[in-house]
Amino acid sequence: MSSYATWQDIQARVNHDLSEDEQALCTTLLGDAGVIIDTFNVNASTDAKLVVSCRMVIRAIGDDTDIPMGATQGSMSALGYSQSWTMSGGASVGELYLSKLDKELFGYGNRVGSYSPVEELVVGRSI
Repeated sequence: MSSYATWQDIQARVNHDLSEDEQALCTTLLGDAGVIIDTFNVNASTDAKLVVSCRMVIRAIGDDTDIPMGATQGSMSALGYSQSWTMSGGASVGELYLSKLDKELFGYGNRVGSYSPVEELVVGRSI
């Protein structure tokens, strides 16, 4: 497994000191993130791989706030003990995934276009 970041890189990006259990979890998740990244784009720059690895793990472990990372909307109630969150497309709590921004860091963005293999059959022929 390729790991492009360390738990110290995660610690530098979160608002609290990581416990030994969190350090071990981050190390494991960073290895998993490396596999996902290599599957998506093994030729990405080292800097992009480091940033994306950290972002993926921080989303999975969360931070010190009560708001899930990736949430675009949320609501809380008081005495009824109600809480709901709307997650951005493809986001989930506790899972490693590549966000839209992560994919853009790897050079994949909003590319509009189409391809039809049938076009190759008729190029150069007059109808």
